[in-house]
Amino acid sequence: MSYGRPFSIETSRISWRWYLRHAATALLAGLVAMSFAFESDAETDALPQLSTNQQYLEEAMRSSSLDIGNIRTVFDFVLASLPPRVKVYPTENYFYFSFMHAHVRYAGNLRFDVNDRDDGSVHFAYYEDLTEWKDEMPVTHRVMGKADGVEIENVGKLTYRVTSGSHSVVFELNDLSGVVPPPGMIGTDERVIGPIFDESGIRFFLVYNRRIKIFHYLLDETVPVAEQFTPMRTTDRILIGKRTGFAFYRDHRIDRKILIGVFEGNARINNYFDGPFDQLPDNFIEGEALRSAITDIEPGLKGRIDRFGISPGGSDRYMIAPYRHYRLEEDLIIFHDCATDKAVPAELYYGCFVFLEQQPDVPLKAPRRKKAEAKAKQPTTAKSRRVAHP
Repeated sequence: MSYGRPFSIETSRISWRWYLRHAATALLAGLVAMSFAFESDAETDALPQLSTNQQYLEEAMRSSSLDIGNIRTVFDFVLASLPPRVKVYPTENYFYFSFMHAHVRYAGNLRFDVNDRDDGSVHFAYYEDLTEWKDEMPVTHRVMGKADGVEIENVGKLTYRVTSGSHSVVFELNDLSGVVPPPGMIGTDERVIGPIFDESGIRFFLVYNRRIKIFHYLLDETVPVAEQFTPMRTTDRILIGKRTGFAFYRDHRIDRKILIGVFEGNARINNYFDGPFDQLPDNFIEGEALRSAITDIEPGLKGRIDRFGISPGGSDRYMIAPYRHYRLEEDLIIFHDCATDKAVPAELYYGCFVFLEQQPDVPLKAPRRKKAEAKAKQPTTAKSRRVAHP
């Protein structure tokens, strides 16, 4: 399980929903309408795009002849619905989509896995969209390649062309190779693992604190942040995003914001706002930076994971989720209480911003020592995650 008590009450319902990303827009105008949005520059100042209930209802009510049980047919439908070139923003290289079929919303993704995309493979998955009121349905998943009549070509830096039959789409992965934290943002005990672009549209820096063996997600403010924040009622040290629900703590020592909370409801239905644990900076991890950090915490994983923290065969991936899954604002006050507690040793201050499942009411105050807990293997395009505990 991940950090935090909220998920202990419903462990049987989390399973693969944690590991497949899906679209979270409230209104659907169909994939064709969505495709035009991908062509626009996300940072261009313009009037907002209008969505209407009429669009949603007409898409939900119309019949569909798509053979939903035929993965190749669905793959070709998705590819044919896209414009000739699209941008893959999330840094674990997922391109998300959704569509309505037989009055039910489906979600899915194409993933350009760092370990096999240059071998001519693309991961493809889709499933009935997740909700809190019904059981999760099976995932349809396949690694597509030449054997399926699908060709994947590397046509430039972080750029791939996918061709199936007469349809061809160029997927431009997000190049953050030049993105670094500003001077003074990183502590003397910290090492930057890499930049992250989350599917929420929020950017982070993943850092590792070698002194007390913990990870943090720091808000990247080198670009305009696609969010508006409101302070908690009890302290302006904690800021909560109006759009994402992400909660950040304003560090007392360095001018930066540390991710401390993700809204529980978003994590349950696996939407865009379920946290950055599944968008690691795969394209930008230098050498052994991530593996050495993981094995520093968990020496027993030496020889059992690759440099991305993935186990042989790709069924498991080490999970980095030090934030709390909160339901109420009050669930976040423990971080402030810890950070301002004079009884906490100065060298363990940054441990106040890591939340643990075993100690649901107390942030981390000591280095992690116990073994990681492996989650069940799942046939998904996102590897199952291994959770670090202290």
